[in-house]
Amino acid sequence: MTNIYSTADKIDLKRHLFGIAVASLEKAGWKVERVPGSGKSSVRRITKGAQSKIVSIRTTQDQWIAFPRKENDMGWLTLDEVDAVVPVSVDDEEAPKFAKVHLIDGDEMRARFNRAYNARKKAGHTITMGRGVWVSLYVPEAQDPVNLVGAGVGLMFPPIATVPLSPQLASAVQPKASREDDEARALLSAPAEEAPLTIAEAKRRLAKTLGVDPINIKISVEA
Repeated sequence: MTNIYSTADKIDLKRHLFGIAVASLEKAGWKVERVPGSGKSSVRRITKGAQSKIVSIRTTQDQWIAFPRKENDMGWLTLDEVDAVVPVSVDDEEAPKFAKVHLIDGDEMRARFNRAYNARKKAGHTITMGRGVWVSLYVPEAQDPVNLVGAGVGLMFPPIATVPLSPQLASAVQPKASREDDEARALLSAPAEEAPLTIAEAKRRLAKTLGVDPINIKISVEA
């Protein structure tokens, strides 16, 4: 759930990961084309012989992917419109060396996002329509904590391609995602008695644990 737009390097890495996904699909024998009129930059049509699929390519630099709920709460934006999802992720969140490309059936992905959404609603979480619901690719699915419901699809469906990253691109994933991430790393590296917890970091940790957007976390402090 990293802020991928925080630096030019991370934007470049996002584009590169997308390109890796397209090239990997083509190497696997798929013809990859834009879908006229779709209006969605992540959506492509892939064809191989008699097979044809509409896919959404999702890049991730922290091994979590997201789809937003529709404004009327009657399903998922983009996810409901595709036959498959192509997540492309770094192999390691902190020290990446490879990009991993998966090809996941759309029904499988929808089932996981539905489980994730229903579990969070049942737990009383506020989910803002139009904002992403995040699911981990590589953490095994679990009922507790609730944000792991629906997780682990990348473990069940191995990558169709593993592509080395250049050191320059890999460095974009290194700890410089945002001011809040910089504060978090400072907390981890400093002695405990010298590491006060910031409000921003507390919100970030709670949001990731609970599987909600940090904007929905409110903290009140009384002296």
